[in-house]
Amino acid sequence: MEDRLSEVFGALADPTRRAILARLAEGEATVNQLAEPFPISLQAVSRHLKVLERAGLVSRGRNAQWRPCRLDAGPLREVADWVAGYQRFWVERYDHLGDYLQRLQRDQERQEG
Repeated sequence: MEDRLSEVFGALADPTRRAILARLAEGEATVNQLAEPFPISLQAVSRHLKVLERAGLVSRGRNAQWRPCRLDAGPLREVADWVAGYQRFWVERYDHLGDYLQRLQRDQERQEG
């Protein structure tokens, strides 16, 4: 059994699923509406939706015979929190790059002046 974060990353790994999430960020949509921009079958879109549902990123409501899909962004918060854990790494890298560029600039100014 996979952990939730792995399921979410697995779901986000596919560009079609990311496009479906982007569409759902604009509001609820039916499977037919979600399938419109893609050159794939409704069954393929349904399979992508099942992956997104298992990851907790999409839920389906019930409105008469329609089952509109909606974005559940909660798991994306977990992804953002995980990625933020590496922010210190990138800040340190940028700080080192900034120090290096300042040294280069000082060396160049000494050679010119």
